[in-house]
Amino acid sequence: MSAAPWMESYPTNVQWDAEIVPQPLDALVDEAVERYPNKPCIDFLGQKYTFSQIGEQINQASSGFQKLGVSKGIKVGLFLPNCPQFVIAYFGILKAGGTVVNYSPLYSDAEIIRQVEDSHTDIMVTLNLKALYPKIAFVLENSRLRQIVVGTLSDVLPFPKNILFPLAKAKEISKTRTDDNHTSFRELLNNNGSYTSHSHQPESDVAVLQYTGGTTGVSKGAMLTHANLYINTIQTAMWFTNVEPGREKILGVLPFFHVFAMTVIMLQAMHIGAEIIMHLRFELENALKDIHKKQPTVMPGVPTMFAAINNHPRLAQFDLSSLKGCISGGAPLPLEVKQRFESQSGCTVFEGYGLTETSPVATANPLEGKNKENSIGLPVPLTRITITDREDPRKELPIGETGEICVEGPQVMSGYWQNEEATSSAIVDGRLHTGDIGYMDEDGYTFIIDRMKDLILTGGFNVYPRNVEEAIYQHPLVVECTVIGIPDDYYGQSVKAFVKLEDNSSLSSDELTAFIRDKLGKHEIPKYIEFRNDLPKTMIGKLSKKELVAEELDRYQNAKAKNA
Repeated sequence: MSAAPWMESYPTNVQWDAEIVPQPLDALVDEAVERYPNKPCIDFLGQKYTFSQIGEQINQASSGFQKLGVSKGIKVGLFLPNCPQFVIAYFGILKAGGTVVNYSPLYSDAEIIRQVEDSHTDIMVTLNLKALYPKIAFVLENSRLRQIVVGTLSDVLPFPKNILFPLAKAKEISKTRTDDNHTSFRELLNNNGSYTSHSHQPESDVAVLQYTGGTTGVSKGAMLTHANLYINTIQTAMWFTNVEPGREKILGVLPFFHVFAMTVIMLQAMHIGAEIIMHLRFELENALKDIHKKQPTVMPGVPTMFAAINNHPRLAQFDLSSLKGCISGGAPLPLEVKQRFESQSGCTVFEGYGLTETSPVATANPLEGKNKENSIGLPVPLTRITITDREDPRKELPIGETGEICVEGPQVMSGYWQNEEATSSAIVDGRLHTGDIGYMDEDGYTFIIDRMKDLILTGGFNVYPRNVEEAIYQHPLVVECTVIGIPDDYYGQSVKAFVKLEDNSSLSSDELTAFIRDKLGKHEIPKYIEFRNDLPKTMIGKLSKKELVAEELDRYQNAKAKNA
C-alpha cells in the first residue's frame, strides 16, 4: 500500500503500515490465559470468572463439541444473549475446528430456518428460556438442524441468584426435551478439556459466518476468516493507544451476536486482558448503576444508547468519571448527541465506522490530534479508503468529491457464503463497495453523507436523510429522529420525519419546521412530521428505517386502491 492523504494527519504513535501476522482467532484465548491467568475475564451479574477459568471451560467445550461431531467446516449456531456461555461456546467451536454462525434472538422462526438451511448449521447452542428454546425446538423439527445444546442461566449466576432465578423467573423458563438430539451445556463441559487441536489456515478458514443485509439485497452470510477477525482485533487495539493491558474494564451491554460487539468488546477484551462487565442486554438503569458501581473504563455503544443516557432524568446521580473512552458505531452519531454526552460525562466519544463485511472496524477518529465533527475519522492500520464514482465503480474520485466509500484491507471478508454474484458485486478490484455515500477531505478524514439506498429523490433534488436528521437533533426536546422518503405522485418522493420527544414534552410540526428552516435547504425540509412514543430499532439498538418505509408504502398503496 502506498502513501495516502491521511498520512499527514495520522497519529504519531500509530503505524499505518504496521505488520500484523495473521493467527487463528482462538489464539487470543491461549495468549490471554498465559498473560492474565488470575485476572477477571467476565463479571456476569456479580459472578466473576478469571481468564484461566474461562480458558479451561473453553477447552472443555471444544472437547464436548468434537464428541458431537464438530470438525473443520461444521457450522455451529449461537442463539444466545450476552452470557458466559456465549464466550465459552464461541471459542470452543473455533478450537474444535468448526465455524460459528451467529443468530439474533429477535429472529422469527422463518428467518432462523432460512439461515440454518443457507449456512448448513448442524448444531445450535441456546438457553432454556421461553424467548429462545421453543423457537429452536421448532427449527429442529423443520430444518437440517440435528442437535441442540441447552444452557441455563442458573449455572452462571452467583449465589444466591442461582437459587432464586428459577423461582423468581419460573414463567420465563421453558421445559426442554431429553433425547439424543439434546445436550445440556453441563454435559458439553463434562470432560477433562482434552481435545484434538486443528491447524487453522487463518487467511482461508472461515471463523464466523455473520449474516447481514450487506450492501445490497436480502440477508447474506459474510465469510469472516480467522485472519479477518484476528487482524481487525489488533488494528483496533493499535488505534486506542491509551489502553493499559490487563487493567481495563469494558461495559458489555451491546449484543455479542452482532459483529460490532463481537469484535470491539469480546475479542478486544481477550486481546488486551480486559474484564467484561457483561449484561444480558442494554437496560438503561442497570447500565448506569454498573458504571457507577463497577467503574468500567471503556464503553462501546450505539447512538441510541448515548441518547438514552443523555436523557436519563437522574443522570447527575451516577458517577461516570471512570470512563476514559467511549466508542460509537453501528450508525451515524448525531453531533448533538455526541456533544451532550461528552459535556455530561466528561468522556470523549470516538466515532468509528465499519460494516459486517469489514470485521467490522475500518475507520475511527484518533485519540490524539483532530477529532473532526461529523467525520468517521481516518483508516485504521493497513486499511485504505477510496471514494469511487457511483456510475463507474472502478473510477476513483479526487479529494472533496462525493461518491461511494470503498474499503480495502486485510479485515475485508473473503466473500458472501455461496453467493458469487453478490460477492463480485460488492468487491470490485479488491475494494469493498460499502453502499455509503461520502467524501474525503484534504486531511484524509472521511465523511459519510448517507446510504445510497436511503437517498431521497424529490422533484429532481437529492436529499440526504442524515442532513435532515442532524438539523432536527439540534432541537433540545428531540430524543430520536428518523427521516425517510415516501411516495409522492408529483415529486416522486417527499421527505418525512419521524420524531420521538423527551418524556412529558410537547412540540408541534409547525414549531419544529420553524426551528430547522434556517438549517436546511427548502427541498430538504420535511413535508410531513410525525411524532411517536417509540421508533423502530434493529437488533443492536440502532434506529431502523425499513419498517417505516414498508408502513408508508402500504399506506400509499391502500390510498391509491381506495381512490381507484
